[in-house]
Amino acid sequence: MGARREVVSAVMERYRSAKRAEKGSILDALCATTGWHRKHAVRALRQHEIGDVEALRARRRRYGATIKDALTALWERRIGYVASGSR
Repeated sequence: MGARREVVSAVMERYRSAKRAEKGSILDALCATTGWHRKHAVRALRQHEIGDVEALRARRRRYGATIKDALTALWERRIGYVASGSR
């Protein structure tokens, strides 16, 4: 597994700076070397390119504080309603 990581890190810079036509041949060589499918190879190369995934997935708040308080109150009432056995 460590050897594959070394191969990916060696190919990553070439892949990043390559044009679209060159990327295909780089992917072919990487798939032949590692035995991976093309899609897995692309994801492995892009994972190193992207870096911190958590920063990409961070979401903005959808509701303000007043709406959040109202939704929390409704949610807590619903839990109490279900917990009491009434449906």
